[in-house]
Amino acid sequence: MDIMDLLQGQISEGVLDQLTQQIGASDKKQTAAATAGIMNTLVGALAKNASKPEGAAALNNALERDHDGSVLTDLMGMFSNKTTQVEQENPRAVNGTGILKHILGDRQGNAIDMVSKLSGLDSGKTGNLMTMLAPMLMGALGQTKRQQGLDVGGLANLLTGTVTQQKQQNPTMGLVTRFLDSDGDGSIVDDVANIGMKMLGGLFGRKK
Repeated sequence: MDIMDLLQGQISEGVLDQLTQQIGASDKKQTAAATAGIMNTLVGALAKNASKPEGAAALNNALERDHDGSVLTDLMGMFSNKTTQVEQENPRAVNGTGILKHILGDRQGNAIDMVSKLSGLDSGKTGNLMTMLAPMLMGALGQTKRQQGLDVGGLANLLTGTVTQQKQQNPTMGLVTRFLDSDGDGSIVDDVANIGMKMLGGLFGRKK
């Protein structure tokens, strides 16, 4: 299974509208493009982290402890800054800032710059969007782990399989993996313009 399929299924037109409004953007297409770029980046980073046994174990533990997928039941609430029941019961499940620190570490700033250039969305709004989307990604992973009974190895295989599949379909994932392999020094950001927003928008910007 490709985790991107599940993520795409969660991001409806209504959710995109909500995200666009919440970050103060004016163009939903840019939000859609940035959302796709963020998901590619975070999935790529998780796959890279999970390629090492200690990284896979840490991710597995985090999912078991904090991310059972319940955040997916009220995305509109979570994306409108309401205090949802999930947040009341487990604040870590929706702590996008903390999640990003674990996933990207000191590469977060360069990752935001890359997605910003890809989508045309300014870096401040891109950073806010990344913080909002990170809990959704972890929830989707946690739900998949629980439904499919994935162990540490299964989780790592799901992520690497998703990256492989996306690289065949989507030039953005190739760019993301190069960025991550370069230790996030930002040197490949100049290549971003060659891909453009049009490629990205198709993933999460579906017509009704």
